[in-house]
Amino acid sequence: MSGNPYTWLEHSLETIHRADWYRSVQTIQGRSGATVLLEGRLVINFASNDYLGLASDDRLVMAAVAAVQEFGTGSTGSRLLSGHRQLHRDLEEAIAFLKQTEDAIVFSSGYLTNLGVINALVGKRDLIFSDQYNHSSLKNGATLSGAAIREYRHCDVEDLKTQLSQSRQNYRRCLILSDSVFSMDGDLCPLPALLELADRFGCMLLLDEAHATGVLGETGAGCVEHFGCRGKQLIQIGTLSKALGSLGGYVAGSAILIDYLRNRAPSWIYTTALSPADTAAALAALKIVLEEPTRRVQLWQNVAYLKQQVQQHLSNLKLLPSESPILCFQLSNATDALKVAEHLKSHGIFAPAIRPPTVPTSRIRISMMATHTLRQIQKLVEALAVTSDQ
Repeated sequence: MSGNPYTWLEHSLETIHRADWYRSVQTIQGRSGATVLLEGRLVINFASNDYLGLASDDRLVMAAVAAVQEFGTGSTGSRLLSGHRQLHRDLEEAIAFLKQTEDAIVFSSGYLTNLGVINALVGKRDLIFSDQYNHSSLKNGATLSGAAIREYRHCDVEDLKTQLSQSRQNYRRCLILSDSVFSMDGDLCPLPALLELADRFGCMLLLDEAHATGVLGETGAGCVEHFGCRGKQLIQIGTLSKALGSLGGYVAGSAILIDYLRNRAPSWIYTTALSPADTAAALAALKIVLEEPTRRVQLWQNVAYLKQQVQQHLSNLKLLPSESPILCFQLSNATDALKVAEHLKSHGIFAPAIRPPTVPTSRIRISMMATHTLRQIQKLVEALAVTSDQ
């Protein structure tokens, strides 16, 4: 066949535009925080996953700068090939301490963590059960593993139990995958029930704590702590890039699991180690999480205040159920979501429109931070009230 093999790209982009699914980045200046300069204009920032406001904390900045001055800017290669710094091991031990597990291992991103770990745990003779609202990294990790994949209805324990009863016995190993906090809805997985099913049917359970680390639980250890499930056998995955204000991913679990992953997880073995700056910043953040619980208290007070204001002033808007700092207002279509996002921006509010195929229904996603003031939350509610009256 003759002709340009790339012409389909333009047609595909045209389709994306027509559906109002087109995405483009917006430029911010300066440090991240409760307010940011968006394309030269100061706006209140409800688009960040920096839940504790640590990404611009001077202590993280100083730790990163000191690490660069001592070790340089890059790690130069994979840890098995080029060696690692004691800093990397210190971070892993700090994560294991927070999670109260035997050991932990750090990857270069949360996405790489899920790709590598799932691929290392299961293969073509195995079965994966995945919540239908799981993050893209969990879904793509499942696909890359070559295992058979079954999706169960979102947080539907009965559906999962039925499917396990029908299929589990036909496969060698079985892995259940779930986010702990679902990033585009804000709700929590039914962790105790998932653990019970995993035990009953002889399954491994992998829990992605990306949006729970530093946020949920008495010490900020995540949903496992929140639900009182510490000491249970499972695989805990998370990120350093949200509440911990840095970059990277981690796995926390048994010593034998971590030792196995060092030898079998391709996205750890064949990827350059986390940079010294990111490693030091994450280590500083973990120290703050443990020593300053007031940040977490302030975050949850802000969440409660926004929910109260919504109930009093925004009854016309549909707020999706949430037990996290992620609060989403559902809208009828992608066009309306884009209009509301632009309206908010015109009122000095930065909050993203989330549209298919990322989510099944369009919405405005609000991400609360401990550093938001009550007045900033009130301005959000006032701006949303105008849209709800239209």
